[in-house]
Amino acid sequence: MSVLGSHASKSKVVSEGNERFNADAASWDANPFVAAMSLEAWAAIQRFCPALFPADAHDADKRPDVLEIGCGTGLLSLEMAPRCRRVVAVDAAEGMIQVLAAKLGKPGAPQNVVPLAILLEDPEDERLPPAGGGGARLKYDLITSHMALHHIPDLRSLLTTMLGCLKPGGMVALTDFEDFGPEAEKFHPKAKMPGVERHGINRQWMEALLKEVGFTDVKVSVAWDHSKMVEKFTGEFGDDGSPKEGQGEMMKFPYVICMGKKA
Repeated sequence: MSVLGSHASKSKVVSEGNERFNADAASWDANPFVAAMSLEAWAAIQRFCPALFPADAHDADKRPDVLEIGCGTGLLSLEMAPRCRRVVAVDAAEGMIQVLAAKLGKPGAPQNVVPLAILLEDPEDERLPPAGGGGARLKYDLITSHMALHHIPDLRSLLTTMLGCLKPGGMVALTDFEDFGPEAEKFHPKAKMPGVERHGINRQWMEALLKEVGFTDVKVSVAWDHSKMVEKFTGEFGDDGSPKEGQGEMMKFPYVICMGKKA
């Protein structure tokens, strides 16, 4: 597992990842695996953060303000929206945000989702919604990030930014597949490797990193598992990374939820 430190390396990985996700944006929601994992993530967040999503929270002002980093086309954001006061949905890939914005323009779409195409590196980024007067930015009860952590070159910096975006007592609930050893590398076919920084999240490593950054009540747990079609040999799925008839094999992957609180 490596965490890139240089600005040049970080920019290269971010650029490669954005190119891939901009290209995939239009067809992203058509992948049933992607949609299923978003639903699993939302179920896990509710299960692990029950105080934020009580069943009887009918007063919108008592619902949480949520920031989702790496929101993609908003599959998770739109699931969360009815149970939140506001969802600020951030992604560095402009193509993904364009798809989300189009969804939000349709009749009946939630009106409490704010889509932003930015690479968030500063809790006081002026493009974030304001808290009110004085120029300070809104702070959040919950920050989520689903299947984005394994694309981030410098997780320490991102987690520090997340901590700065939280209200006192606010928490993170970050979901991704687990780095359970060398076999975890099979999660991505060769064609989908651009922008991949690590093959999942190692539980012990992530717990230590969250604590080092300054989170309290840290816990990283397996929240669900799911089977995925993977290549039997590197490059089997070809240049588009999609299995053809007779290709691939099913493999089960565990998914973790990474929890931490701001004191």
